[in-house]
Parts: sequence; C-alpha cells; structure tokens
Amino acid sequence: MQPEEARALGESGFWKEMTYKDRAKFQLFEPLLCMPFGVFHEAVEKTLGRPVYTHEFGLNLEGLKRELLGEQPAPTLREIIELVPEEKRLLVVVEPAESEEE
Repeated sequence: MQPEEARALGESGFWKEMTYKDRAKFQLFEPLLCMPFGVFHEAVEKTLGRPVYTHEFGLNLEGLKRELLGEQPAPTLREIIELVPEEKRLLVVVEPAESEEE
C-alpha cells in the first residue's frame, strides 16, 4: 500500500464497522497507519486483554503480532520495561500519601 492509499483508507473510516480484533489484526500487519493511532491502540488492548504501552509498538511489534496470533504469551511487566534501553529508562515510583494509607 502506498502512503496516499493509506491516507485515503484512513479518511474513509473503514475501521468503524470492524471488530476490535479485526482492527488490531489489520493494522498490526499493515506497515502504514490506516486509522487513528488511538483507535488502533484501543483495539490492540481490547484484543489482547491487557494494557499495551506505546513503546511496545515500536520496540516489540513482532511480539505483539505473535501474541495476537496466540503464538506466545503476553510479556511480563519487567519484560515490557526492559524493551526500553537501560540508558533511556526512567521509572517514577509514587507512594500513596499518608492520608490514603489509612
């Protein structure tokens, strides 16, 4: 598919009649984005039944495809975090406020 074809397809709203699984499967296997990213992201999360972090689309696309096809289990949170190169990782741990603990 050429970029202008993907753009025209996206503008047509073709995905509106598709199930979440069909949206996810179509877009995961199509290199050019043909629907709003938010629509695609929601479809993948609903299909896989778990939160999908945005960096997974860029750093674990093949893993997402295999997970959708039932060829591998979902990654652990540690594996998802470790997709980000260590030198670029920044984790913020938020502890509950004292009034929330009681």
